[in-house]
Amino acid sequence: MPRARPKPGRGKRFVLDCSVALAWFFADEADPYADSVAKSLKDATAIVPGLFHLEIANILLVGERRKRNNRAQADSFLTRLAALPLLVDGQTASRAWSDTIALARTCGLSTYDAAYLEVAIRETLPIATLDDEIRDAAIAIGVPLYKR
Repeated sequence: MPRARPKPGRGKRFVLDCSVALAWFFADEADPYADSVAKSLKDATAIVPGLFHLEIANILLVGERRKRNNRAQADSFLTRLAALPLLVDGQTASRAWSDTIALARTCGLSTYDAAYLEVAIRETLPIATLDDEIRDAAIAIGVPLYKR
């Protein structure tokens, strides 16, 4: 995962699904695509829905409870993640009960997963994901997949 933090808003922009970020942390989820997304953050900005930070924190906490990782590892990862050029979407909550739930119904997704797609649609951005359901839904509705 890159360590230098370019200024958010510069360069290429895309929506970052937490599945990609978690592949940077969990060794058993490592993936070449996720690695290429990480490298692209040297000159790109990732847009995330308002739930991103809670989702990441919860998965790391569950990982601690299941002995997949420890607190020090999680804290270190969160520090590195915080240094990345991430922009939090300010409309996630206001769209949850309208556009996001409608998209979840249409695509058969959870509202959490649909939130990433909703941002991608609204901002006309590609999405970086390793989640099969999000990827399939994105393809089905014409949201481009992020390519480095």
